Amino acid sequence: MNQTNDKVLGILGGMGPLASAQFMVRLTLLTQANRDQEHIPAVLWSDPRVPDRIAGRAGTGPDPLPWLLRGVDGLRQAGCGAIAIPCNTAHGWYEAMANVAGVPILHIVDAAAADLRRNGMTSGTIGVMATQTTLDMRLYQDRLGEQGWTCIQPDADRMQRLVEPATALVKANRVAEAYLPLLEVVNSLGARGASAVVLGCTEIPLGILAGPASALRVPVVDTIDALARAAIQWAQSGA
Repeated sequence: MNQTNDKVLGILGGMGPLASAQFMVRLTLLTQANRDQEHIPAVLWSDPRVPDRIAGRAGTGPDPLPWLLRGVDGLRQAGCGAIAIPCNTAHGWYEAMANVAGVPILHIVDAAAADLRRNGMTSGTIGVMATQTTLDMRLYQDRLGEQGWTCIQPDADRMQRLVEPATALVKANRVAEAYLPLLEVVNSLGARGASAVVLGCTEIPLGILAGPASALRVPVVDTIDALARAAIQWAQSGA
């Protein structure tokens, strides 16, 4: 970039707060810029009061949609031209938000698909790690399936014993403790034939980054990075 960017990106965050902060870090580091003015103007709406998306989807807790729409409206009023949501499970309400946003909402699954293609993986078997709710909603299985991939996911035992506790550890700021259980799941998906593993919960990349990448036996797609790249592409496009 060699000129001031006038496009303002909105980030609907707080789900969780650390993932939103990491998104801002990665958005900044992945942007090619030589001075402050060449970076992407952004408004972060980080509201951790949004009700739990898993409980909301299951009907055992408050509906998060009114809170999500409140954030979308706040970002629109702030003059944002597009919105990124660094929370996978929140995309279960994507259509309801997109219908009223008045601006594009960048879809995190499409961003992950673009990252797979960027790394030369245009078809084949892909592992997906996510919350059970995200997997049950088939956000990745259906959307990636339409684009040519076959998705596999962790078995029920590893979900309950490793993935769910690890994401809870990240939300509790015990990030380093999440690394080994998440590593085991990534490598198990690779052993089952996955050519790459999509980290389809924005807490999972934070746990994976807490340990050595050399222990990963299969490439991973960090959905925080993927969404940041999609946001950069939007900001630098002529549209």
